[in-house]
Amino acid sequence: METALGGSIQNIVTDDEETAKRMIAYLKQNKYGRATFLPLTSMQGGAELWQMDALKETGVIGLAHTLVHVEERFLGLAKQLLGRTIVVENIDCGIRIARKYKQSLRLVTLEGELINPGGSMTGGAFKNSSNLLSRRREIEEFEKTVKLLKRDMEEMEHSISAIKAQRAECYAGIDEIQQKITEASVRQNTARMNVEQVQRQQTESRQRCESYAKEQEELEITLREIRENGESIQVELEASKELEAALNQKIEELQKQLEIHREAEAAQLKQSEEVHLSLAGLQQQDLFIKENIARIDQEMLRLKKEAGELDQNKGNTAEEISQREEKIQDLKKTIEESTEIFSEIETEITGQTENREALNQKHKAFLEQREALSGHMAELDKELFRLESQKEDCEEASEKQMNYMWEEYEITYNGALKLRDETLTDRAFMKKQILFLKGEIRKLGNVNVNAIEDYKQVAERYEFLKEQHEDLVEAKETLIQIVAELDAAMRAQFEEQFARISKEFDAVFKQLFGGGKGTLELMEDEDILEAGIRIIAQPPGKKLQNMMQLSGGEKALTAISLLFAIQNLKPSPFCLLDEIEAALDDSNVDRFAQYLHKLTKHTQFIVITHRRGTMTAADRLYGITMQEKGISTLVSVDLLEEDLT
Repeated sequence: METALGGSIQNIVTDDEETAKRMIAYLKQNKYGRATFLPLTSMQGGAELWQMDALKETGVIGLAHTLVHVEERFLGLAKQLLGRTIVVENIDCGIRIARKYKQSLRLVTLEGELINPGGSMTGGAFKNSSNLLSRRREIEEFEKTVKLLKRDMEEMEHSISAIKAQRAECYAGIDEIQQKITEASVRQNTARMNVEQVQRQQTESRQRCESYAKEQEELEITLREIRENGESIQVELEASKELEAALNQKIEELQKQLEIHREAEAAQLKQSEEVHLSLAGLQQQDLFIKENIARIDQEMLRLKKEAGELDQNKGNTAEEISQREEKIQDLKKTIEESTEIFSEIETEITGQTENREALNQKHKAFLEQREALSGHMAELDKELFRLESQKEDCEEASEKQMNYMWEEYEITYNGALKLRDETLTDRAFMKKQILFLKGEIRKLGNVNVNAIEDYKQVAERYEFLKEQHEDLVEAKETLIQIVAELDAAMRAQFEEQFARISKEFDAVFKQLFGGGKGTLELMEDEDILEAGIRIIAQPPGKKLQNMMQLSGGEKALTAISLLFAIQNLKPSPFCLLDEIEAALDDSNVDRFAQYLHKLTKHTQFIVITHRRGTMTAADRLYGITMQEKGISTLVSVDLLEEDLT
């Protein structure tokens, strides 16, 4: 339909001719350009197709106005615009029909090719989509494409989620496999060590079996000897116990006798001490009497001497003599009494001496008896020591057997007594049973000897991963800080450079447009680094409006202004431009070329163009021609040298 309508699709439909007239006057008054108006009152259908037989040709779909749906009031307009246009399937059908009817029909294909009356043909690809119908069709196609893309995106997201899940499962499987490999290696090492241990145990078992066999023979010999000597040992043990009891009883009796003799000895010693004390008293008394006798003798001598002196001294009185005689008589009586006492004392001393001799003899006999008892006690002590040594040997042998029971079977004597089975009397069978039970215990499994090494490895890996985690956390914090600093710097730099570009854009816009105003604005309520940019352009003589509302040439010149503004702020040493001025008119091309020539101070430009104004401003021209099919030829013209010459 776009091809069939051609330029008429841009025309404006009005109610009547008056409306069209007012619109034309408005355009003239404001100098807004020219437009074609289609009043409905005058557009009531034109001449009909006179070659109606052409509609019956193969490949013909129908007249164009019958294939569109419009309101009833637009039927005449549609018939006038499309009533003489035949729609065919493809260009081959169109060529065939046009030839048949001598190039007198207007044909259009479903793919957009147009065959005009007279034979001219129009076709190819649409460069832009400025037509209304094509825009609508493209919008519908884009909506369908968007739906398809959304559906594909959802499918891809589902597939990505499935792939991620599969990847997670693969990672989990890898971890599980690695864990199994580790466990297998641990089991392998454990098995290897178990094999070595079993081999060592087999060797030790053989050695123990040999030693057990020898020990069994020795134990059997010992057992036979014990059985042979058991009764005698038991009798000897009972006899030794009876002897020990008798000796203990006898020792007790002797101890009692010894206590009695010690008490008697103590009494004798006490009596002897009393005799010695009395003897000492008598000896003291005897000494006193002897001293008295000596004193009396001295007194008698003195008296005799005095008597002699008295005899010589006849001057003494008789009375004094009588007194002296009385004293002499008293002394004689005292001497006689002392003699009797002395005889009694000597008699008593003799008796006490004889008594002491008897006591000494008894004490000597007691000492001899005590020595005999001490010798007998020493013999009893020796016998007791022998019996105690024998008892210690028996206790040591019993302790050794109990230790052996604990080391080999981990059971105490009392526990063994509780578990004792009177029916088990065969020693060989019991040894076989012990070996069997030990083998069953070994079959239960060994201790994991690699547990310590595994723990060390896991601990080292934990420490390593912990350090890595801490490094990652620290790196994350550092990166977050760096990103924040970069974000702040980028925001500041972006604001600064955006302001400079906006200012430069306005200056370049005025030069290229010959006036007006150009503004760059950021979208409100958005992050400055992610916000969109709104370009506001006001060419000379027009109101301020968004760039998307400009014409094609104005859009192109506005984009060129922005490009040159950025180039002014940061010139590039080399720049390639590909027909950026194609949409400009000649006057704008000249301004573009002049401004481009100003920028050549800092930048070398290579421009691909078909516009004469741009070529005129260039220093050198390079043209590509194909004089022969498949062979390109370069043609160059140095305009700078021509100007110099």
